[in-house]
Amino acid sequence: MSLGTEPNKFELVSGLEIHVQLNTNTKIFSADRASFGALPNQNISAVSLALPGALPKLNKEVVAKAVRIGLALNCTINQLNYFDRKNYFYADLPKGYQITQDNQPICINGFLEVELADGSSKKIGINRIHLEEDAGKSIHDQDENYSLVDLNRAGVPLIEIVTEPDIRTAEEASALLSEIRKLVRHLNVSDGNMEEGSLRCDANISIRPFGETEFGTRCEVKNLNSMRNVRRAIDFEFGRQAEVISSGGKIIQSTLNFDADKGTTSPMRTKEEANDYRYFADPDLQPIQISDEWLAEIKSTMPTLPNEISKQLVAEFKISKADAALFAEDIDLLNYFNSASPSVNHKKTLINWLIGPVRALLSEKGIGIVDFKVKPGQLAEVINLVDDKKLTQQIAIQQLLPEIEKQEAVNVADLAGSLNLLISDNGDELTAFIDEVLNKYAPQVEAYKKGKKGVLGLFVGDVMKMAKGKADAKKINELIIEKLK
Repeated sequence: MSLGTEPNKFELVSGLEIHVQLNTNTKIFSADRASFGALPNQNISAVSLALPGALPKLNKEVVAKAVRIGLALNCTINQLNYFDRKNYFYADLPKGYQITQDNQPICINGFLEVELADGSSKKIGINRIHLEEDAGKSIHDQDENYSLVDLNRAGVPLIEIVTEPDIRTAEEASALLSEIRKLVRHLNVSDGNMEEGSLRCDANISIRPFGETEFGTRCEVKNLNSMRNVRRAIDFEFGRQAEVISSGGKIIQSTLNFDADKGTTSPMRTKEEANDYRYFADPDLQPIQISDEWLAEIKSTMPTLPNEISKQLVAEFKISKADAALFAEDIDLLNYFNSASPSVNHKKTLINWLIGPVRALLSEKGIGIVDFKVKPGQLAEVINLVDDKKLTQQIAIQQLLPEIEKQEAVNVADLAGSLNLLISDNGDELTAFIDEVLNKYAPQVEAYKKGKKGVLGLFVGDVMKMAKGKADAKKINELIIEKLK
């Protein structure tokens, strides 16, 4: 598509509808398992199948998780809210309606501030968060003559986070979605796995000439399943709409599909309006009443949020924002750090180990910190031995940590001693090694004495090899300099 400079005349106006699958053990209105990956139609019951007489019963944990994310997004919590029926027909929706929230959602009027690549920030309003059940899944590619239906997903609990139309760039949309994923994981509300459908996004996209205040006609791009595709879909649809309007055409309000292979959008259907769904309050479910006491209890268990954690780490340890973000975005890494902190002599050193050698070890093994067999207290002991000049970092990483992983429940200092890994304090032995090295490199010694100080590293390296790494490089350095005076 050749757009020339036409898009520069227009401003993007976009809002996101973010569907988050809650990580409860059971579904929102039944005791069916809500886990991903079961065989087709294994996690079903009379409620999931919508058999006559089957009645829904609300899962209380779903409400608590919705409140948690609502608080994190600075929302007002609707302490009296109820469910509605949204009527439409799909083969994977057995009841012929979806239980959702229309007039009285559980959370309203929030916001989230996101940081952009240039260091600026953008405040994006949250219109509402509502609870609803997921539909099943239609499968069209396993039989030549029939479409198949898997109802495992039917009734899985969702929250839908609906933003205000405050988004003006694809980057802002991507940053918002990234921040939401970070929050739901941090709060243990969802695993946020976009590949498995735990986090899905629809983007409402319209454009208007710069300077205008009225909104243009919007199109909704459905089921975007990655940050990259959110950016691509918004960029393409912005360009498409700009070209249509610039050519004298009109935008038709519609629901669009995004082709990830081609990077293009295409019409699915004309956009439905709310009255097409014939919403009405669900007569089988009582209103949800969130007491002051219950709301206070949920608030009291809210953890420090990722942005605040990041700011605290930067302020306390003078580390970069990027390094702080590693802890703020990975709750398991943060928990490991918090567990090891009381036992380590220098917390900044612990941070350096976790984002340096430990991270490299985990990457090499293809595991996360939760699968690391070296316990937090044991890593703290290893770091203390290195800081106390009783063990070199190289030997700690290459020899001691692997042995701890094999034996797990072991005293670190005792193990290091039994493996003969601790730094030797035998000054006579070091002196002998130094004499041998200096004799070996007589020409380099003369060069050093004439001002070529760079050869000092050669001497230190050779002495370390002779000491099999069990020596303090700084001490060797000092002894050699003294010898060469």
